[in-house]
Amino acid sequence: MTDNEVSRSTTRVRFPRISPRAYEHPADRGAMAGLRAIPGVSEVLKAVSGLFSERGERLLALASAIRVGEKQYPKIHQLVVECAETLDLDVVPKVYVERNPVANAMTVGIDEPFIVLTTGLVEALDTESLRFVIGHEMGHVLSGHAVLRTLLLRLLHLQMTIAFIPAGALALRAAIAALREWFRKAELTCDRAGLLCAQDPAAALRTHVYLAGGTDLTQIDIPSFLQQAKEYEEVDDIRDSIHKLRSVEGMSHPFAVVRAAQLQKWAASEEYRAILAGTYARRDDDNPSSAFTDDLRTAAKSYKDSFNESSDPLFKILNGVGDAMSDAAGKVFSKFGNRPDSNGNTTTDS
Repeated sequence: MTDNEVSRSTTRVRFPRISPRAYEHPADRGAMAGLRAIPGVSEVLKAVSGLFSERGERLLALASAIRVGEKQYPKIHQLVVECAETLDLDVVPKVYVERNPVANAMTVGIDEPFIVLTTGLVEALDTESLRFVIGHEMGHVLSGHAVLRTLLLRLLHLQMTIAFIPAGALALRAAIAALREWFRKAELTCDRAGLLCAQDPAAALRTHVYLAGGTDLTQIDIPSFLQQAKEYEEVDDIRDSIHKLRSVEGMSHPFAVVRAAQLQKWAASEEYRAILAGTYARRDDDNPSSAFTDDLRTAAKSYKDSFNESSDPLFKILNGVGDAMSDAAGKVFSKFGNRPDSNGNTTTDS
């Protein structure tokens, strides 16, 4: 963090009792809705995490990093408090700064989540960009992403254990791939949370530019930077499409350039403006069981819209296959759903 002062903004909007469903990426929302709707799953994963890694990770941070507070990294502490106030978190997470030249931030733990920032990140970013990153991590806390992240880590460990069993390894790989796809969408969700905290799209963009390699912003042309994302999304050779799939399969985060374009698109959306104006879902109104079906439907629509809007040739093929299967299913349903009654008239099941 290079600025000398952190000024408390009087114009930054706060979001009392905001629900993460207000800004979650549809695919992330669908996955989290499924988790919230299954009784006991969260509790089991929390118990497993608590028994093994969480307590140890908390002790490790306490022993090896600097705990942020009023007397240690007070400027960062102010950002932490303000982000927690903006998203109306019930508890302000503890934050640690660890010695690591790699710019990174992470949220650890389920029962008592805490945030770790590296010195590489703190030294590289300006104040408002750091506010965006802290808000991003607060988004993980508010959404409860650590539960599914714990499941992903456990499955990765299990994958190494049963790698010698071909059928089991293939099934597990599919589950891990699905969880990684969810995690990439969860990162987009938390970028939105970070933007709600910073309320400064330019600060968010500076962060993504830095993560992509832009250490000197005077050497970066923003329109050219965003054009890269457009070119990546609009490849017209199916070989490139396959390379794209292979390159993201093992990744937990979206590519920085694509991620930047996604967030800037959301920053220009009506959804973002509505939240700033105070129109958003609130935690007090959340009903996991009733929202489950709607969230899954929204997630499916999100993927379908992505396929429809993409010029990627592989996406077009997949979209065509999906439409063909949908048409076939409709014909089968019509064949068996329309049947003659006792008088010989055709009836339709409703």
